[in-house]
Amino acid sequence: MAGNGDIQWSFSQVKGTLDDEITEADIISCVEFNHDGNLLATGDKGGRVVIFQRDPLSKLSVPRRGEYNVYSTFQSHEPEFDYLKSLEIEEKINKIRWLKRKNPAHFLLSTNDKTIKLWKVSERDKRIDGYNLKDESGHPKDPLSITSLRVPTVRPMELMVEASPRRIFANAHTYHINSISVNSDQETYLSADDLRINLWHLEITDQSFNIVDIKPTNMEELTEVITAAEFHPSQCNTFVYSSSKGTIRLCDMRAAALCDQHAKLFEEPEDPTNRSFFSEIISSISDVKFSNNGRYIISRDYLSVKVWDLNMDTKPIECFHVHEYLRSKLCSLYENDCIFDKFECCWNGTDGYIMTGSYNNFFRVFDRHTKRDVTLEASKEIAKPKTVLKPRKVCTGGKRKKDEISVDCLDFGRKILHTAKVVVQFLPPLISDQPCGVLETCASAISKSATDAKPPFFHLAVP
Repeated sequence: MAGNGDIQWSFSQVKGTLDDEITEADIISCVEFNHDGNLLATGDKGGRVVIFQRDPLSKLSVPRRGEYNVYSTFQSHEPEFDYLKSLEIEEKINKIRWLKRKNPAHFLLSTNDKTIKLWKVSERDKRIDGYNLKDESGHPKDPLSITSLRVPTVRPMELMVEASPRRIFANAHTYHINSISVNSDQETYLSADDLRINLWHLEITDQSFNIVDIKPTNMEELTEVITAAEFHPSQCNTFVYSSSKGTIRLCDMRAAALCDQHAKLFEEPEDPTNRSFFSEIISSISDVKFSNNGRYIISRDYLSVKVWDLNMDTKPIECFHVHEYLRSKLCSLYENDCIFDKFECCWNGTDGYIMTGSYNNFFRVFDRHTKRDVTLEASKEIAKPKTVLKPRKVCTGGKRKKDEISVDCLDFGRKILHTAKVVVQFLPPLISDQPCGVLETCASAISKSATDAKPPFFHLAVP
């Protein structure tokens, strides 16, 4: 920590290419840590999933550093073509969600616009030697040539990490899937598209239950779409979903099979003085997350992050402005389509901090207790480990200070859209400057616009 009590962030790693010559397929489209933080999965627009594993030796160093190395890479989705609708289905990975570990193997769900897959990632460091009916190359032997029986033996081999698809959940969504969320029972999960939310059982691939359907009878009457959905972290009957109208609906599956009638509606009262042409666009919620304790919800709209208490649906209890200085730039952001960017947000492990992305490779961290915030830059130019990240400030007018950047100089092609966190528990005596022996490691994925040629990578930073 710094002398004034603020957390001091330092750079840890950059994973991925820093070259300018990259293809559209290499752009990172999602990031997700597993539950213990030892694995980090990234998906890209080319349908690939790359899994990084925490280096065990990095956890023994003081101060503790979470360094990750490539663990497994596999092709999750391929491009498809829907001949009935004459529609191309992209291979881009929209979401990745890990299942809690129950055996030596790891399981994760990945989805593109239409199809969800359950993957098993397992290690193999032993092989069976001495088959009776197979030769050394694995080809069958002639049974008549066998004159004696051998006892097969187990021999060590070089470690192999294998990824194999265990289930394929398809043909259940008419529109593009934007969310998947694993239930706390670890047996079911939900998938959401623009107008419907389906409930799946992990063992059943040919049947799902439609639990939310907001599609109007006449599509010309359509006024809102579903933007994100997530299960409660401990109550398996409860989930929330957000909409393009800036509302959040809390649903209870015990009340009815079809949850069109929500249990609670979280909606901020509209201020008529701030009403403008862009009001509906910037109020659309791009991400919604339950807190770890299940008491609160955070929602991210274009300009802010709001904290909602489940026991109070009239207004948010906290509101943090991410880049309020862009309010005067909405016209130009509308013209270059940046106003439609969908930013994610996440909690830290103790629900005391919130992180989300912004433009110019900036990401913002908000302290809920002290109401302080910091703007940091996840830039590819910072490529030296342990480099302290200096807080950045944006100048909106007047005389610009030396360490400030003008709002007119922000690069809207370089943006942090995807964020993820992991909480690693350490023994308190080993890190005296961290309260309760908890260290948060955050990963932020750098994305880009379709016309930008900046390289994709993700940036690890530790407080």
